[in-house]
Amino acid sequence: MPHASLSQKAPPVLKTLADALALRGYDTLTPVQQAVTDSALDGADLLVSAQTGSGKTVGFGLAIAPTILEEDGRFAPAAAPLALVIAPTRELAMQVKRELQWLYASTGAQIASCVGGMDARDERRALDRGAHIVVATPGRLRDHIMRGTMKTGALRAVVLDEADEMLDLGFREDLEYILGEAPETRRTLMFSATVPKAIATLAKNYQKDAVRVSTTAEKQQHSDITYQAMTVAAEDGENAIINVLRYHEAPNALVFCNTRAMVNRLTTRFSNRGFPVVALSGELTQGERTHALQAMRDGRARVCVATDVAARGIDLPNLELVIHADLPTNSETLLHRSGRTGRAGRKGISVLIVPPKVKKKAERLLATGKIKAEWTVPPSADEVREKDEDRLLTDPVWDEDITEAEATFADRLLALHGAEHIAAAYVRMFSARQGAPEDLADPGAPPPPRAPFGPSVWVSINVGRTQNAEPRWILPMLLRATGMTREDVGAIRIQQAETFVELRQAAAGTLAADISLEGGARITRLAQAPDLARGPRPASPRYERPQSAPNDAASAPAPDHKPRAEYKPRSEGPKSWKDSDAAPAKPATEKPWSPVGDSGAEAHTGSDGDTGRASHGKPARASGQEDTAHKPYSAKPAGKPYGKPGAKPGAKPFGKPGPKPGVKPWQKPADSAAPGERTAKPFGKPGGKPAGKSYGKPGEKPAGKPFGKPGGKPGGKPGGKPYGKPSDGAKPGARPTASDTSKRFSPPKSAGRGPDGSPKRKG
Repeated sequence: MPHASLSQKAPPVLKTLADALALRGYDTLTPVQQAVTDSALDGADLLVSAQTGSGKTVGFGLAIAPTILEEDGRFAPAAAPLALVIAPTRELAMQVKRELQWLYASTGAQIASCVGGMDARDERRALDRGAHIVVATPGRLRDHIMRGTMKTGALRAVVLDEADEMLDLGFREDLEYILGEAPETRRTLMFSATVPKAIATLAKNYQKDAVRVSTTAEKQQHSDITYQAMTVAAEDGENAIINVLRYHEAPNALVFCNTRAMVNRLTTRFSNRGFPVVALSGELTQGERTHALQAMRDGRARVCVATDVAARGIDLPNLELVIHADLPTNSETLLHRSGRTGRAGRKGISVLIVPPKVKKKAERLLATGKIKAEWTVPPSADEVREKDEDRLLTDPVWDEDITEAEATFADRLLALHGAEHIAAAYVRMFSARQGAPEDLADPGAPPPPRAPFGPSVWVSINVGRTQNAEPRWILPMLLRATGMTREDVGAIRIQQAETFVELRQAAAGTLAADISLEGGARITRLAQAPDLARGPRPASPRYERPQSAPNDAASAPAPDHKPRAEYKPRSEGPKSWKDSDAAPAKPATEKPWSPVGDSGAEAHTGSDGDTGRASHGKPARASGQEDTAHKPYSAKPAGKPYGKPGAKPGAKPFGKPGPKPGVKPWQKPADSAAPGERTAKPFGKPGGKPAGKSYGKPGEKPAGKPFGKPGGKPGGKPGGKPYGKPSDGAKPGARPTASDTSKRFSPPKSAGRGPDGSPKRKG
């Protein structure tokens, strides 16, 4: 639409912007610009989706003008920022700043930038001086807000440009923080090429009754971009790119790669071929990236090799050609890459280089993006030369007037050389400046048949798969030893223990029958060709899992299992388990508590058949018989446990008999107790006097109960027997026999022991 009609919508506010558009050459507005400048949307939050290159930057610049400009169409003196524009990349942010500068040139606008990679001190000083509009990247902007150098209290409008890209780059938290710091009365405008679920959620949380603006052009292929899918031979990818660049000779061309290594490779090759080329990737500093783009804008460079860092927002006015050296990962990236050309009504070409192995991927990308591409082949060398001739003949230089100096020099040339000779020399110089095109193989042609090898002889090398033999090191070793060339070597067949090599008979005629190679390998000449018929490959030995033992032998030790040493009681065995079993046993009469029985100190054979350990529990008995060989208690009355002999028979092993039922030994006499009745002290003699020794001499009064439950029963069953079940004729208090020696050195669990396992102190 003419800029005059724009001023008619809001004459006081938009007239200054309409004049700026006229000076820039805008006679009509794009569909998205017309949609966002509708007077019915003044003051409303907007969620705008439009295809790349549709003029979104100018669109949101026009959309926020009524919100931030004064009634006379100008700004008041700069103070706190009134508008904030957030972009995903540095290049896009700086480009937005340049667009807004010419659009708001006559309004007195002060526009500042906060971009990562730039000097933060300069940005802070610019913000301190005051700015009307701030263009920023999310990370640097959040840093300024947190440091207090960016004031958000006066913001009237916030614009998120390429919002979907910012979410893809992981800026969600930064955006939520920034929008949370902005006033709730602000306008929020989101511009995005697509509106995925994440964008819709962000709009729902941070916009108020947003109006969805979608242009018709968004739903169809960009009419100003021509897509071409060029099938190339596997080895001709880079050569095809060179021919495409030479054929079109675009003022600006952008070649996209997926990796930085590919960017460096192509940049070096194009430079060697004479192309004025620059690189653009994430490994470059911000200054280097800015200089590269500026070189493209002012004509010092014609080709830019870039990663996807340049896929969004980059606007080069003369960019007519985009080449995808590597196919993108998805159709959305393909659209954004291609959208660098065909902008603002200009025509552009997007070329996909498609080797055979990625043809299916290219078809899938085009189908997903709803793109109709022309499948073709790259221009050949002859076609490039014909195009050069056409450009030469149609060059405007032929229509220009000849100056006096040029006429004088032309007369000198004609006097020295004929016109035909001068014309031929001019053509040669013109071609030399352009660079020679590449000869390409036919991508659809089958591989050429291999020429017959001719008469040959076979040799054997005594290395094979067992020695990890490979042609890549066998061939150079063979050539060094024999002096032959690669063309003299035919088939190489690697076997398990040797390798057979076919050699041209003419070159192998002078070889010795046996030649030593590097590392001890040897070449032996064969009288005839080896039998290389492949028979069935021998099966590798199968691992047989050992069978599990039957149930009745599950407990039997393995044949190689070392049997346990026989356990010996302390009274008769050695001091250490490692000592010899030949140590003599001590007499059973040395200590009154030594286990004595009819069978002496023989180890008990447990019911599980293991003769190397004592049974834990009572002795095993045969069915229906009584075990008379092992008695759990000595027939001789035992003394006080853990004390000296001499205690009266039947004495309690630990302390005084327990108090009457219902009275706890550690409590004081109850009010209802009989007169004179006293309870036992926990440790000591009755009556509250200091307790006697727990393990004292015979004759002393029993000490208070130091351990165990009430009643003087420290462990075991009732009856004062601390261990096991008594047998016939055994008296209470006797020590356990050898059949129960597994417990004879371990006090009951109720016995008092400290953290380190030592008995508690007496009393």
